[in-house]
Amino acid sequence: MFTSNTEVQVRYAETDQMGIVYHANYLVWMELGRTKLIEDLGFSYARMEEEGILSPVTSLTVDYKKPLKYGEKATIHTWVSEYSGVRVVYGYEMFTPDGELALKAHSSHVCVKKDSFKPINIRKYFPDWDAAYKNAAENRN
Repeated sequence: MFTSNTEVQVRYAETDQMGIVYHANYLVWMELGRTKLIEDLGFSYARMEEEGILSPVTSLTVDYKKPLKYGEKATIHTWVSEYSGVRVVYGYEMFTPDGELALKAHSSHVCVKKDSFKPINIRKYFPDWDAAYKNAAENRN
């Protein structure tokens, strides 16, 4: 499976009273990782939305392992964990500056028509994405 990597600088506003990253901010960073993965595969989520297609989250699992703190740089690894042509499961790992695992997560998505929220078959609507996702799921680097 192909893996995309990106870094995020932890900002003060992203931390809680304990001085660690507030748990919901990791979800925002997962989106950053997902968007970067899509770009690394040669596509644009914004362009897909312009064509009237959205990709909502249908399920989410998150295991918090080690906190990240203000001023640290988090490294996000994102990959296509599963792909069926209709449903995509993205995998995520986030690491501390010392390379320790801070978070492990998966998010499931389907593509739907913006006006009706009716699911679509990615294979039919976006054959290039379909081929790239199949390849990415099979060839994680």
